[in-house]
Amino acid sequence: MSAFEALILGLLQGLTEFLPISSSGHLVVVPDLLGWEIPSTSFDIVLHLGTLAAVLTYFWRDVTQVVTSFFRRGNSARAGRRLGVYIALGTVPGIMAGGLLADRFEALFEAPLYVAIFLIVTGLLLVASEAAARRTRNLEKMRIWDSLLMGAAQALAITPGISRSGATISAGLFLGLTREAAARFSFLLSIPIIAGAAVFKLGNGMADSPEGPAAMALGFLAAAVAGFAAIKFLMKFIRRHDLRIFAYYVWALAAFLLVYRFAF
Repeated sequence: MSAFEALILGLLQGLTEFLPISSSGHLVVVPDLLGWEIPSTSFDIVLHLGTLAAVLTYFWRDVTQVVTSFFRRGNSARAGRRLGVYIALGTVPGIMAGGLLADRFEALFEAPLYVAIFLIVTGLLLVASEAAARRTRNLEKMRIWDSLLMGAAQALAITPGISRSGATISAGLFLGLTREAAARFSFLLSIPIIAGAAVFKLGNGMADSPEGPAAMALGFLAAAVAGFAAIKFLMKFIRRHDLRIFAYYVWALAAFLLVYRFAF
């Protein structure tokens, strides 16, 4: 793998992991269009670790509050423990889906046609949730069922083309959360699932990377920097804008893929 390929794949992973446009979809489509070899498991793990570093860095205060809340008392500690429990509960559907269905969906990662179909679904979720959203509850007013349903939406992202952040934020909007609350919980919910995905792939074996240490380091840094920038951008963007612009983007990408699939 060249340094250019490592840079592009790292940037793609970082940007599309947190923007509601499907990281798995882009990481299937771009190498296929450019004729690049599929990256090794080792490289994929490094990219996941880069995005994990991004979300941990951006939300370090929230993470610290949750972790330390189990050793403190008071209203702030109770709020932190509550958020930690909700994140844990919301992670369960994703773990179950990954453990039970990962092998069945693996073949879809080699099929751009299916990616196009599920990109259309992502766009529909974004548009429908904006149309139905009441946006009356903040993070402090979340309920246990909110975390479970947003976790179930996260489990849908096992399918390439279904955006993890898009599905979870949309679920939050359907449930009446504000955009900022839905996005914040979506990103916090990504921490254990991204870490779990890296550990799972590590457990399947991590041989010497054919990409080499330079490409691995470049991919990690690109994913971390792009991921941090994507989170910062989206958290600022949703304060004044809705998510439909991302729906238009994934629909345009899906249309391109369908034309590419049937014309060539």
